[in-house]
Amino acid sequence: MSRKFESVEDDAGKVTRYLRHPNGGGFVGPGANVDETARIGSMTYVEPGAQVGPGARVGRGSWIDREAKVGDRTVIGDGVYVGHGSVIGNRAHIGSHSRIGAGALIGHGTHVHADTTVPERGRVMAEAVRRRRGPAEKRPPRRPDHGLAA
Repeated sequence: MSRKFESVEDDAGKVTRYLRHPNGGGFVGPGANVDETARIGSMTYVEPGAQVGPGARVGRGSWIDREAKVGDRTVIGDGVYVGHGSVIGNRAHIGSHSRIGAGALIGHGTHVHADTTVPERGRVMAEAVRRRRGPAEKRPPRRPDHGLAA
């Protein structure tokens, strides 16, 4: 059976004790707010002060840095780094092995392809999708006077 916590010492000698998340077994730092319905993959670290919303899935070996926010039902692939203070919106999808710079903003519903690098304070927003009209939703024909009353 695996341990319920992991102690990590940084270069300055400071020891941080991470608890294992019950859904996926990833490591959650003290003061991090990770919803119990989120899935945190094994060998993934969520640093102190970070937030992970309900229904989010974070892949194996990823790293959510301090003060980063991951939205509801967001999917983050394997081996992704989310920088300090970054915000990833709801229902976003971040492809595996991507790097999200510190302070970056990824909009709601945005898809970031695998192996993508978003620079510090970069912004990536979902493209507006124009709804196609089906056969039953065709526009009525225009009148020859273009709708102008005589």
